[in-house]
Formats: sequence, C-alpha cells, structure tokens
Amino acid sequence: MIIFGIIVAVIAVLMLIGGILHTTYFKGKLKQIKPYGQLVEVEDGQMHIYSMGSGEKTIVLLPGMGVGLPSADFGPLMRKLSETYKVVIVEYFGVGFSSQTSRPRTSENYVEEIRAVLNQAGFKAPYVLMPHSISSVFSEYYAAKYPNEVEAIISLDGTTTAFYDEMPAIVKSILPIAKFQQATGTISFLAPLTVNKKKLLANGYTEKEINAMITFAGFSINNTVLEQIASSSDFIKQTIDLPFPNHVPYFKVISKQTYETSNSQLKKFKMTPQEYQHKHLERVGKHAKYEILDGTHFIYLNNVDRIAEITDDLLLNA
Repeated sequence: MIIFGIIVAVIAVLMLIGGILHTTYFKGKLKQIKPYGQLVEVEDGQMHIYSMGSGEKTIVLLPGMGVGLPSADFGPLMRKLSETYKVVIVEYFGVGFSSQTSRPRTSENYVEEIRAVLNQAGFKAPYVLMPHSISSVFSEYYAAKYPNEVEAIISLDGTTTAFYDEMPAIVKSILPIAKFQQATGTISFLAPLTVNKKKLLANGYTEKEINAMITFAGFSINNTVLEQIASSSDFIKQTIDLPFPNHVPYFKVISKQTYETSNSQLKKFKMTPQEYQHKHLERVGKHAKYEILDGTHFIYLNNVDRIAEITDDLLLNA
C-alpha cells in the first residue's frame, strides 16, 4: 500500500507539473504563432482562411479530422498546387486559428460555413474541392446541394459515404478523456516524440510549419472538435441518400494502406477493403475515377507531385 501510495503521489505531481507547463510555457509558444491568412466573421465566431496563388481555377483544401493546424499541414501540397491554381485552405470552427462555435456539427452546417467563409473572403464559385478524410463527406453533400458551385472533387483518401454505422455510445463517452490528457500537458510532451522531422523536411515542410504543427497538437482538442468526432457517423447518415451530380468530375486518391488493410467496421459489413472502396465509387457514379498511391491515410504527405499531376489531368487535360 505504501508503494502504491508513492506511485499515485508521483503521478499526481507529474500531472500537476504538466498542467502548469501546459497553461504557461506551451500556451506561450502557441500565442507566438500568428494566423497565416485572414480571420473572417462567420455566424457566431471567426474562421481562418489562407490562400496562395493566382490561377483562374480555385482549389479549396479541406482538412481531415484531428489535424491541429491545416494551414501548415497542407503546406507542401498548397505550394505545389499554387504554381498553377489559386489555392485556399479553410480551417473549420475549432480547428487551427479558427474559434469555436455553438452551432451543431452537421454536414449542412459545415457546407454552409465553407460557402460563407469563401464568399466573404472574396473567393467566387465554382470551386474545385480537395478534401481529406471526413471532409469528403462534406464535399459530397456540398456537390449534391449546390452542384453549380462545385467544378470537381479530388478526394484525398476520403471517408466513404456508401455505408453508415452508428458510433458506439461507449466510444462517445470516453472522448472527453482527450481533453484531460491535453490539460495535463501529456499531448504537448508526446507530440515532438511522434514527429519524424527529418522525413517531413524531405517531403517539403519548413521548420516553421513543423514546429507550429507540434505546438498546435497540444491544443487541438476542444468541445467543437469533440462534437465533430462524436458526430462523424451522423455526417455520413446525412449524406448517404443524396444523389451525387453526374456532371461533377470526381477523383478519389486512395492510400495503399487504406486499400489493403481491414478493420472491425469492414468485418461487420463482411467485405474486403477493396470492396469497401469500390462501393463508395459506385455510390458516387460511373464517372468516378480513382488511383491507389503508396502511403498512409495522410496520403498528401508523400505524394504532392502525383496529386498535382492528377489535378492537372482532371482540370486541364480532360
């Protein structure tokens, strides 16, 4: 019992120290990082939008779930695409430099917020949407509701909208634990250890971007983000029955890891990862195209040049 008490006391002291560092040292580093673009008033908060390039076509990069600072995370891809296109990164409420919101996290609200921030910042439709992960669901919703505002969608390992499965209540109930971990400084301490800085530099990231992403990782959990995570299944449910417009070109870049790796959800539907992906393409329509690239779910980290080539082929050489 004495040993157990000592262990508990040590853990409590470490958590206290971590919490103090989180609110002082790490918070100070966060405040030193200034918005890359502009903050735009939308509904009950501000959304951060960052642009680069001056091409005729406008590509809108939309982040996946859990990305702390999209305006840095998309850095190399943005720079490459901006050589030919006007590129805009939208940071959702609760993400990056954007504020939180009290508005419910629904596919409809995400789409309306994307439309509002782009319009108010002076970017006119139609847009080429380039979403990663869950943002592909919002992009399909956008195209279904406003087909004349979407020139094309280039999905980066996007979440499928062919199947809907309710998120288990127990998973939702434990999500707030992440806020506790963040408050004790745990994430801020671990973030530098999980980053391969040398590899990121080789993939085109700058020192400034890498350091900013590490810092933001320790402050990426808030109520708005937790609601987004908890509502991820609902986003699909809200989109699954909306027919995708046949005249909107759709290209899905699929990571080899996603294409070949099974998971519990696939086992529930009794299908292979390949079948899972092709069912999604069937839902979009016969005009949907795809390509499998080596890499993880964050497929844009090491495939910037190929994604740019795919974009040119779809938009300029069709």
